This record gives sequence, C-alpha cells and structure tokens, in this order.
Amino acid sequence: MNFFPHLRLAAQRCEGAAARLTTRPCSYRAWSVNNSVRRHPAQGRRYATEAGPSSSSSSSTQQPPPQRPISPQQAFASRDEMYRRRNRSLLMYTTAVIIVGVGVTYAAVPLYRMFCAATGFAGTPKVGMGKFEADRMVPVEEAKRIKVHFNADKSDSLPWSFVPQQKHISVLPGESSLAFYKARNTSEKDIIGIATYNVTPDRVAPYFAKVECFCFEEQKLLAGEEVDMPLLFFIDKDILDDPTCRNLDDVVLSYTFFRARRNAQGHLEPDAPDDVVQASQGFDKYEMAPRVADRDKENAA
Repeated sequence: MNFFPHLRLAAQRCEGAAARLTTRPCSYRAWSVNNSVRRHPAQGRRYATEAGPSSSSSSSTQQPPPQRPISPQQAFASRDEMYRRRNRSLLMYTTAVIIVGVGVTYAAVPLYRMFCAATGFAGTPKVGMGKFEADRMVPVEEAKRIKVHFNADKSDSLPWSFVPQQKHISVLPGESSLAFYKARNTSEKDIIGIATYNVTPDRVAPYFAKVECFCFEEQKLLAGEEVDMPLLFFIDKDILDDPTCRNLDDVVLSYTFFRARRNAQGHLEPDAPDDVVQASQGFDKYEMAPRVADRDKENAA
C-alpha cells in the first residue's frame, strides 16, 4: 500500500520531537499550575501579582476601590462643620489678642517704670539688682569725689512738709551712702502720699543706683505724724569709664511728693496733671502720649 511510507515518515517525526523535548528543559511555569488555580483563574492572577517583582505590569493595572457617593445632606453637614471649626479658631485668636492688649494697657505704667529703673532712661536712677553685687560696692579711693545734692518738692494740694535732712554728701564711686528726708502731715486727716524722683544731669542716671528708697510706694501719714524716710544709694564705679562723666562734679537728686489716688485699675498714682508728674520725673522735654481714656473720648467725638 502507498500509505505505509507516509506512516513511517510520521513516526520518525514524532520520535524526533520526543527526543527534543527530553533533552531541552521546560521553562514554562504554566505546566505546573495546580487544580485550584485552573478552577479559579482570578485567584491565579492574584497569586501571580503577589509572587514577586515579575508582576509589576499586572499591579499597575489595578484600579482603586470605588468610592461611595455622598448625599447632598452629608456634603452640607461637612461644610457646616468646617465653618464652625474655622469660626471657633478665629474666635479664640481674637479673644487672646484682646486679653493681651488689655493686660498690656494695665501694665503699661509699671512696665515703663521698671524700664526706666533698669536702664536709667531720662534721669531715672537705676534700681536693678545686678547693680548691688558686692564687688560693685567697693569705693575707688583714688577717684575724685562727687557731690550729691538733695532736693525736695511737694504738690500744692498735699498739706505736708517735706525737706531733706542734709543739703549734700560727697561720695566716691562705689561708696554706699545713707541720706534722710523728713515728712510731716500738717493736716487733721490721714493722707496717703506717693513720691516721684529724678537725678540730673541725665548722663549720670545709669550709674546712680538706689539700694533702698521710698519712691513710688504708698506713704501713709496720720494726722500730725512726722517720719524720717531713709535713702541708701551709691554711684557705680563704671562711671569712671564713661568719657561724658569725666568732668562731673555735682549731681542733684530730687524727690517730689503728691497726694495719692487710685486709678481705674486700682493702682496708686500721683493726684496731679500728667504734665506736672512728667516734669517731676525729668520727662518734661519729651512729648507725652495721651491716656487711653482721653484718646477714646477724642475718637468718639
């Protein structure tokens, strides 16, 4: 028959293909897929994406989970909550600014006095604690003595007599000295007074340190009472290094007593016009800022 040669040729081709398959290793992983993967192609794809870096192409095709649509009521509620939080934060910030502003207004006068006492601004003697160290209160024997003159004034509305018990004292830089003022209530009523002070010339104020004094404190004198008011001070030896004070020979320390009154904040202050009090502190050459109450009245008008 003619088909036998064809069968023989087909058998030879099958034997050659079988030989090639046995000598060539198989690199197809698909031949070892188990039955569960065959039954579930989706699980097989997930297994392939978690297997290793070769699944980067399949991971890039993953889609984000679908988002649930928001109803208009939920959108309005979310927006209202955002506005409430923003308004609450704004209210807190505004309240904090108002509180700080009111506190600064109440503390302006004592803070200004502390600044003048710490820096010696405009002839205000220094009262900082750093000036009272032991090594700074040692007299410089080879230095020239400085004559300190004492002056006393009082307001016309204060029925007191107020005088210094000594006209002047000559001191060395770094030498502590004690002086006294005498005050007497000549009225028949108890009166509270308050004193301001100033030292001239202005350039010596940063070096004039007071250890103890009666200024800016409540001084209550009973009717007809007389008291001695001590003053302990020294001139800092750093004045010798200041070229503007090398030819300084005389210093004037002035105290002015006023009748005391309480302001709107409950603090004691001199019962006198502001320009008079300002002049008693050596600030008559400086323009005075208007009071808050006066400024509010001007703005309202």
